[in-house]
Amino acid sequence: MEFKIPTETIELPSKGILYPKDSPLSQGTIEMKYMTAKEEDILTNQNFIQKGIVIDKLLQSLIVSDINYSDLLIGDKNAIMIAARILSYGSKYEFEYDGVTQNVDLSSLDILPLNEELSKATSNEFSFTLPNSGNKVTFKLLTHGDERKIDQEISGLKKLNKDTTNEVTVRLSHIITSVNGLVEPKEVREFVNN
Repeated sequence: MEFKIPTETIELPSKGILYPKDSPLSQGTIEMKYMTAKEEDILTNQNFIQKGIVIDKLLQSLIVSDINYSDLLIGDKNAIMIAARILSYGSKYEFEYDGVTQNVDLSSLDILPLNEELSKATSNEFSFTLPNSGNKVTFKLLTHGDERKIDQEISGLKKLNKDTTNEVTVRLSHIITSVNGLVEPKEVREFVNN
């Protein structure tokens, strides 16, 4: 027996222009279903909570569109998370900060779309000349998959040396795709570390 599940179309801040043309994400929208008891179970799954993957498991369950979740740009993923919260629990969000109760209407948040004029992007790669050194770098916006790789690398480095704090350099090594035309990861890391 098949049941009809209500869905909503969610616009992506990237407008889809940074994804490859053959990706469903290049349409600039995704289809997402409303939460059910199944998703409530995901939110309370202690194993997912301990592993820090509960939000990812929730969003993967809610997204109806046939996409590769790892390809989602972080900004698009954040917009999907806000949309999931609004669709599931409403737009009113109350929390306490510094002893004062705050109320936010999530539907009034400005989700800024990618400025196409500024980026002139046809892919997820941007160029920039560093003002002080004059070095020319290309960089990309991170995806969910990139974030997972960064987390794994930082975790591995902490196992080797608990006193090391290299989160910024590891992240930059993944964001920067070339320096002065040099594209090898080793060369990019050397630039970032020095």
